[in-house]
Amino acid sequence: MSVPWISSEDEFPSPGSSSDSDPEVPGLIAISEEISSEQLLRAYRTGIFPWYSDGQPILWWSPNPRMVLRPKQFKVSHNLKKDIKNILMDADWEIKVDHNFHETILSCATQTRDGQNGTWITHAIMHAYGSIHEQGYAHSVEIFHQGQRVGGLYCVNIGQMVFGESMFSKKTNASKIALASLCAWCIDQDIEMIDCQQETEHLTSLGGAPIPRELFLKHLEEKCHANNPNWGFNKNVLSYWLNKHS
Repeated sequence: MSVPWISSEDEFPSPGSSSDSDPEVPGLIAISEEISSEQLLRAYRTGIFPWYSDGQPILWWSPNPRMVLRPKQFKVSHNLKKDIKNILMDADWEIKVDHNFHETILSCATQTRDGQNGTWITHAIMHAYGSIHEQGYAHSVEIFHQGQRVGGLYCVNIGQMVFGESMFSKKTNASKIALASLCAWCIDQDIEMIDCQQETEHLTSLGGAPIPRELFLKHLEEKCHANNPNWGFNKNVLSYWLNKHS
């Protein structure tokens, strides 16, 4: 079998099948020439996400197992806890939600990462995620110090499901602070799982763990039909981690 090419209007192949289209590329579900906001939302609802490089067609993935982070399992190190305490007491630090989504995704795209040349966050990706942000499905969590954006992340939210996408940091632990904020907010909203897509050592160190794709898809089917929560929080949400670990 070969991986199917699809148009932006076509339905995706079911990722719940027992075998991949091409065993040599596990998790690759479909390929397309373009990406649209409607197609992107359809993909997320069925457990599929885009990941490719400039010069490649759009590659759509649903890996097995699936890396997830349960917000209550987020690991707060001693140093991160100290940073949280300082941020909560220091007026120079702010956390803003959806302040400037475009600048956040651009910062993620230009973040230098060890062992990685270039970025999968292409102009087409930025346009598609920008479109679903305008529709209320994509969000940014932004960390400011003395008025300067020093870290953050962007994610997708459908119902009671959050899909983490990318983080950036211009100051030590700034991206972890953004993720700690998101996890604390998710706990407050009874959101049980953040999709992290693929397993990495960094995500494992933060509390992420792989689960079978079948279990992930079942959770997705249950949670995506709920109403989207209201997005809006500030740095005070971080106090959860101090109370939890006091």
